[in-house]
Amino acid sequence: MSKITTEALRSIALVGHGAAGKTSLAEALLHATGAIAARGGVDKGNTVCDYDPQEKEAGHSLQSAVAGFSHEETRVHLIDTPGYPDFAGQAIAALAGVDTALIVVNAQTGIELMTERMMRHAAERKLCRMIVINKIDAENLDLPGLVADIRERFGKQCMILDLPAHGGADVVEVFEHDAGDADFASVAAAHQALIDQVVEEDEDLLARYLEDGVDPSVADLHAPFEKALREGHLIPILFTSAKTGAGIPQLLHVLASLAPNPAEGNPPLFYRGEPGAVIEPFAARPDAGLHVLAHVFKVVADPYMGKIGIFRVHQGTVRKDMQLFVGDGKRPFKVAHLYLLQGKDTVEVDELLPGDIGAIAKVDEIAFDSVLHDSHDEDHIHLVPLEFPKPMAGLAVETKKKGDEQRLFDILNKLAMEDPTFVVERHPSSNETVIRGLGEIHLKSKLEKMASQYKLEVDTQPPRIPYRETITAPAEAMYRHKKQSGGAGQFGEVHLRIEPKGRGEGFEFIDAVKGGVIPGVFMAAVEKGVRQGLEGGVVAGYEVEDLKVTVYDGKTHAVDGKEVAFTIAARKAVVEAIRGARPIVLEPIVNIEIVIPETAIGDLTGDLSGRRGHITGTDGRGHGMAVISGEVPLAELNDYQSRLKSLTGGQGSYTIEFARYAAVPPNVQQQMASKFQLHDEEE
Repeated sequence: MSKITTEALRSIALVGHGAAGKTSLAEALLHATGAIAARGGVDKGNTVCDYDPQEKEAGHSLQSAVAGFSHEETRVHLIDTPGYPDFAGQAIAALAGVDTALIVVNAQTGIELMTERMMRHAAERKLCRMIVINKIDAENLDLPGLVADIRERFGKQCMILDLPAHGGADVVEVFEHDAGDADFASVAAAHQALIDQVVEEDEDLLARYLEDGVDPSVADLHAPFEKALREGHLIPILFTSAKTGAGIPQLLHVLASLAPNPAEGNPPLFYRGEPGAVIEPFAARPDAGLHVLAHVFKVVADPYMGKIGIFRVHQGTVRKDMQLFVGDGKRPFKVAHLYLLQGKDTVEVDELLPGDIGAIAKVDEIAFDSVLHDSHDEDHIHLVPLEFPKPMAGLAVETKKKGDEQRLFDILNKLAMEDPTFVVERHPSSNETVIRGLGEIHLKSKLEKMASQYKLEVDTQPPRIPYRETITAPAEAMYRHKKQSGGAGQFGEVHLRIEPKGRGEGFEFIDAVKGGVIPGVFMAAVEKGVRQGLEGGVVAGYEVEDLKVTVYDGKTHAVDGKEVAFTIAARKAVVEAIRGARPIVLEPIVNIEIVIPETAIGDLTGDLSGRRGHITGTDGRGHGMAVISGEVPLAELNDYQSRLKSLTGGQGSYTIEFARYAAVPPNVQQQMASKFQLHDEEE
């Protein structure tokens, strides 16, 4: 290839449900373009993208992986992502690095949970989308039915771009061809429908088309095709078999000729300002001559190279040896080495252009979601945050060996640094270290990594449920703290009012003191005391949230007025007010989706009802399987994996996602309150 330009760059994420064949598809694309000499197999553990020993053992992707190839004078950056819901964080994060999402669908199993989720996430990020129906070499397929299902679920804008032929052994393209043999549907009709859809994006072209009755040239159709992709008016459907290679040449041609370059896709969602303050959209331009603007969408803790930041260049040119800033950091770092990635392998390069995906190693300041830039003019520019599912599955962990505690925290921090949906919590009240993820398989993979890569064994047990408390009525209270002990005394008096806020609105502190009865210098101590008072709750010992606290009066003393006095007074005043504000306990409610054999629906729904859950929907998935959707309190799911295994003969699986907090039933609250009071008396 001649020297690359931004116009010749493509960035693609392979997303979709597990077992759709994304990694095998990546392998087929890499092999067809000569990027690798021989195709590996997921079953053999020798693919470019599933290189981690854990992935080889599991037989499926656990993390996203970047690879690249060249075709028809274009360079394509490809991100292969995991398909199982427990590892959705890696797939969602990859969307921040690309212009196009290829949603890969298994021809045998059709639309599945992650198919729908990733279609939605890609649309929310305003990415161009294409659907690839893979495994068309399989037997007993209903491809016309699958296309109809896709169009029913995702809209009539999902249109055929090629069709399988000769029993799925080949594929015929319908954008540039209006004749040919296909296994179903008419090539001519599919061609006509696609042209009709595309020309609607250009009024002049549409007028000429209607007047002349002749198909516009491919060159004339390129711009309206890109516009249709950009605006979601067209979602092409393509057919492939990664196993036999059917459809791979056609897919490569589409990626090179029709997938958008960085200037043709929708611009990245940058803004200037700080979260919570006034912000304004910022238009990054894919111009190699402007200031550098790059976004880190993945971080890896590599045992040999240290911390690796993987980023997409959106503006300017990143060059080896240049100075870059991380966020609003004041000190730059030097780009000592600049890499392209090919799975686990790195290729050192001198520069990266807008649209390139690359990596930098050994820069401690880099974190997930960091923005890299070369001028303080861009200090306060951020990418609109991705919407990740909230990690709700939890395990309390402790080291098997005494003295390994600090090492445990260091390792957990590395794991959390790599995964935006893996969270580490420390609960001083229960002396628990809790890890949270998207499911039991997600957490199991982290424990296995701790054991295999970091050689650290831990004991686990179910964690305390993250209950909360709140108030349901307004109340007022005051407290005077007065202490005299021979020398200088302590004095502080605080009057405050509390009011409930809407669920999820958080805590608000208002200073309404007039006349300096509480000197301004002590107000920070008052707020500190209020926050301390909210930490332990009054009903069952859980943090109090969703309330407004207004401090409106108080007293001080010229000599004995002290910060500590106002902190104590505020803490005790807010606790007293909460007692009088009809406090209640809240519990986390999760959305649950359960995939089960249809024969187990009755047993499953009965079991879920017994766990205080309720069903919101049931959907057939074909092949004798069904998906049940519902809501259930998180507290009822501690033993759910084993129970589901028992009910379904090992064929069931489930995912959970945080929905909201809701009041626990009165009888449950009474039990929790009694237990809390007994605990207090014992202490």
